[in-house]
This record gives sequence, structure tokens and C-alpha cells, in this order.
Amino acid sequence: MSLSQWTGLRTLLTPSLLNVRNVPAVSAGIQVRHIAKHWLPQFKKLRRLKVQKVKLPNFREDQDASKLSPDQIRARMKEQGMLPPRSWMERPVFVSATSSVFEAYVPPEGDGKLSALTLGGAKQSMELLSKKSKSMMAVRKIKSFEEDFSTKYFPEEAQEIYLKAHKALAEKDDDTLHQCVTELCYPLMTDDLRSCTVRWQFLKSLEPPRVVHARCTEVINKENIFSQVTVRFHTQQTLAVYDRFGRLIYGNEVVAKDVLEYVVFEKHLANVYGLWRIHEKIIPDWMPEREAGKKTYIKQKPVVEAEPVTDSVVQPVTPTEGSAAVA
Repeated sequence: MSLSQWTGLRTLLTPSLLNVRNVPAVSAGIQVRHIAKHWLPQFKKLRRLKVQKVKLPNFREDQDASKLSPDQIRARMKEQGMLPPRSWMERPVFVSATSSVFEAYVPPEGDGKLSALTLGGAKQSMELLSKKSKSMMAVRKIKSFEEDFSTKYFPEEAQEIYLKAHKALAEKDDDTLHQCVTELCYPLMTDDLRSCTVRWQFLKSLEPPRVVHARCTEVINKENIFSQVTVRFHTQQTLAVYDRFGRLIYGNEVVAKDVLEYVVFEKHLANVYGLWRIHEKIIPDWMPEREAGKKTYIKQKPVVEAEPVTDSVVQPVTPTEGSAAVA
């Protein structure tokens, strides 16, 4: 076979032997624009969506950042979706109670012992009337937030809160106690009672409770208003406190005592869901001090000191009078 014949035979047999598809028939004179692909062109958009273009970081930006102006730095951070750094940390603060009693009520000396028919009792009533002007303004301020507030019916509500709080304290119900007392009063009521047992009982009211003082104040801004109302309670109660060993350290469950208290109730008026809660108790200077409770201590064992051990030394015997000397 000649060389020309072998070349023509290879041209005819090579596409079929190698199984080459879609080879343009140049010899037939058919002109094609491109070689046909094995995928469908209508899914070109979906195939493009499978591939995501990632913007590579420019590591030279740190070197160029020192030459940028603050506006250019801000624009670059905004382009990258980053917030500008701040030199301070802002945290939300919620003030649910005040830290003290503002314009505390000063109880008259001898209150609860002097009758209104006596000279001292009549003098106390006149002083109370003269100091009611500020309280009336505060009550008017409270009514602007709470329309149903009344100094006539509030003492009954205050007494219910008072009883509920002390029952929760005796039963160690912290959830109920937090609803009845403020964050200032809670540690004052529960301090030294973690490992104690409290037996408390309310017997009766010697005098109906009444509102003796009311004040309102602004905290931080003029719209954030707190109100404090002082209620006078003259009741009869029993109280007994036992330590962790069951020993009585204060009071008595049988003996009832007359208790005169001035309890301050506070409410966050600006808060729609605010509640009246016990804030603090006013203890006047003329009131006698309470007896201190008996505390239990661990009895320490006596320390026995060991006697020092000394070497035995023979002491010389001195001759006494009348004894014969031995030569």
C-alpha cells in the first residue's frame, strides 16, 4: 500500500475507531460556529448560580489604612458592612426601685401610747394636719398615673401586701417575696435568716392602718417618677425565731406583742406594670431598742498544754543540825 493510500484510509477510519462525537465534517463542506457541548443551554443560569464569586481580601489594606482619612475609613467599613468601633460600652439599665427613702416621715414621740383626747395626742393631730400639704400634692401626682388610688382604701391594700410578704418570709417563698418587697428591702428582710426557722402570726389590728406620708420624686429624667407612701400599722403579732439546731433565739410563739410600725411602700409610676411593694421601715429615734437574739456558737475544745520534760538532777543533801558527819 502506498503512502497516499494509507493517509486516506486513516482519515476515514480514525473518527469511527476513536468514537469521536460531533466532529465537524470539514470534508463535506459544512461550516459550524462552535463545537456542540454535552449540556443543555437552557440550564445555563442555574449552572452559573452554583458557583459563587468570593472577593479575596486585600492584604495591603492594612498598610494603606494609615494614609486614609477618617471619612475614607468610615466609607470602607460601611462598604464591608462593619460598624465603626466605639470607645465606650453601652448597656441597658433598668431602675426598678430607689436606693433610699426620700423625705422620710418623722413619727411624733409617744405615738401609739398617747390618746387623742390628751394634750399630747391633740398636739400630734394638729402637727399632722399642718404637714399634709406636700402629701396632698404627692397624692394628686399619684392619681394622675393611677386614677383608682385613694388614701381611704390604700391602707387595706397595703395591709394585704404586708401580710403576704411576712407569710412568704416565714415560708421562705422567694418568688412571692420578690413581688411584695423591693430590691432594697429584700436583703434587709432575709439577712441572718438563711438557716433559721421563723414562726410568725398576725393576730389583730389595734388601730386601723392609715396613710401618714406621701412623696413623689424624679429619677434620671422628669418622666421617670417614683412614689413612696408611708402607712402606719399598730397591730398585735407573735414572732419566734429558731436557729438551725431548733433552739429559740428570739421571741415566743405564745406571747403576743403590740407592734407599731411605719412601713414605706414604693411604686414605679412610670412603669405601666408597676406594683406597690414594701420598700423600708422607719424606726424613730425615740423607739426603744429591740432585744438582741441569742446566737449559737461552736464550743471550742480546751487546749491542754503538755508539761515540759526535764532531765532528773541529783540534788546534794545538806547536813542538818544534830546529824553526825561521816569522815
